[in-house]
Amino acid sequence: MITMTDYQKDLIESLKDPAEAAAYLNAALEEGDREVFLLALRNVAEANGGMAKMAEKAHLNRESLYRTLSRRGNPEIRTLLSLLHGAGLRLNITPQQAKP
Repeated sequence: MITMTDYQKDLIESLKDPAEAAAYLNAALEEGDREVFLLALRNVAEANGGMAKMAEKAHLNRESLYRTLSRRGNPEIRTLLSLLHGAGLRLNITPQQAKP
């Protein structure tokens, strides 16, 4: 008999690896949907010890972090950079396509 695993638990466990978290966040960005990206950030925060611990790592107020990552959140670039830094990640811009 095949045992089913809890997807969310497995996802959070895999996001503890910075390379996995980076790929996950990049995929969420590719969707082009703000809510999808905010959900991905919430999952990465959970993988990094939860909102309280992530707020501490990112030097942010916990309540503000909850609001920022809510479905209606709209993080400023400074907040986004702090969150990524707290998760051991950084923002990187690349061209859409290589020049011929």
